[in-house]
Amino acid sequence: MDAVMNPDDIQTRQPDINTALKAADGQPVLAPSETLDVKMEAEGVSVFYDDKQALDDISIKVHSRQITALIGPSGCGKSTFLRCLNRMNDVVDGCRITGRITLDGQDIYAPSVDVVPLRAQVGMVFQKPNPFPKSIYENIAYGPKIHGQARSNEELEEMVVTSLKRAGLFDEVKDRLQAPATGLSGGQQQRLCIARAISINPDVLLMDEPCSALDPIATARIEDLMWELKENFTIIIVTHSMQQASRVSQRTGFFHMGVLAEVGTTEQIFQNPVDPRTRDYITGRFG
Repeated sequence: MDAVMNPDDIQTRQPDINTALKAADGQPVLAPSETLDVKMEAEGVSVFYDDKQALDDISIKVHSRQITALIGPSGCGKSTFLRCLNRMNDVVDGCRITGRITLDGQDIYAPSVDVVPLRAQVGMVFQKPNPFPKSIYENIAYGPKIHGQARSNEELEEMVVTSLKRAGLFDEVKDRLQAPATGLSGGQQQRLCIARAISINPDVLLMDEPCSALDPIATARIEDLMWELKENFTIIIVTHSMQQASRVSQRTGFFHMGVLAEVGTTEQIFQNPVDPRTRDYITGRFG
């Protein structure tokens, strides 16, 4: 378990009304949005599994080319919300979603939206590395092939090399691209999965606890990689590690019991949280 934040490091003064607004009961505390482009936005999103409600009235803006971290205790709904952003919950029996989620202003749940190109626009990296039982090369080439993005073998090879370089993996595997991907170390496999996700140039990259199965050295490499990738991609990461969220993200949302309790800049969330639930979680009183 992560070390808790020192309560002495959190400022106790009440925030000025211009820097944070506390909404009515059950509504998130919203810090003012910076003058940045909004890439994705959720408005009043609720999720139900049959009769059980998993998320209640989630609203959040995700800004372009930033890393947004979603934190909170186990079972609070952060991974459920992440899966809403590329409609992964569509395959879950009994799942019903209300509200609105937009990508560049377009409702991704509109009847006219095809989930296949949507998932090309909103890629995902899972908690545990899941390379295909194919070669390193074929793992990366798979996406551009099925989406028809490569017009020739030369163009496909360039996409593979570029993706591996972006993921910081090319120099380690350039002499064994035809070797099985399952022979890589855990950290290498996760970087391979990131390379696979970005090979089709998504607009948004979702990462569901991408470092939870990795050792500290591999985790540091993934965090460095995320920092580099945000120059070209919008990244949303779910993490149990508050330290990781504070290191890599620019904005943070805190989930608690299916509600987005507070969202703001990472500095504000960790140094001057407004909602008492956020303060209690960050200082280790629960979670």
